[in-house]
Formats: sequence, C-alpha cells, structure tokens
Amino acid sequence: MTELTERQKRVEENHKKGYNCAQAVACAYSDLFGVDEKEAFRAVECFGRGMGVMGTCGAVSAMAYLVGLKVSDANLENPKTKVDCYDTFKAMSELFANKNQSTLCSELKGMGTGVVLRSCQGCMADAAEIVEKHLLQENK
Repeated sequence: MTELTERQKRVEENHKKGYNCAQAVACAYSDLFGVDEKEAFRAVECFGRGMGVMGTCGAVSAMAYLVGLKVSDANLENPKTKVDCYDTFKAMSELFANKNQSTLCSELKGMGTGVVLRSCQGCMADAAEIVEKHLLQENK
C-alpha cells in the first residue's frame, strides 16, 4: 500500500471532523490554489451527498472545483480557459469512473441495487490521488 501524502491525510482528518466528502477534498487542497479553507468549505457545502441529491459524487465535484481554481484564468472579460478546464476535469473524472464504475453517489452507494461500488472514504481517497496526480505535478 502506498503511503499517504500529508494532503491525503488531511482529507481523512477533515472527514473525521464532520466535513462532507466534497469539503474534505476541496479544503485539503484549496490553499494551494489561492483559496482559504473557510471559503472552500462554504463554496462546496452543497456538493456533499452527491450534490445534495445523490447526483455526482461529492469527491468528484470537489475535483471539478479544484480544477477551476487551478486552470481558470479568471478573466471575466475574455475567458480563454474554459476548454482547458473541461478537458482537465474530463480526464480526471474518467479516471475516477474507470476505477469505480461510476461518478454518481447513488450508484457508488448502491442505492437501488444494494451493491456498494465504493465507500465514501474510498471515493475521497481516489479523488485525492487523482488531484495530486493531475493538479499538483508542478507543485511537487
């Protein structure tokens, strides 16, 4: 088993403190992209429990949030990074889906089928690993 990075440990600690899956992931990395933890916590609070309604997994939603923080040029007048954001997130979400057979909270939790594909802890760990591989390469 691979040793956890400090940020991956922080994801686990955040979840133990009561952060939802999205908050646990987003808050562990947000400061690396210029957003303090409290602001990230607020921004993604509704992303937990599958965007609040068992839709897209909160950990996957946190990846999308972090992609925006990392990749967007924040140019309000003439944004040029939308496609880069979309492409980066698509690659990351496909990795997650390939590993877990879904990106939907309801499917991952086995709602309707009774077959749990991945635990919340596992989803957060997978999201953290993908974030580190795709967004932190330059920061290492």
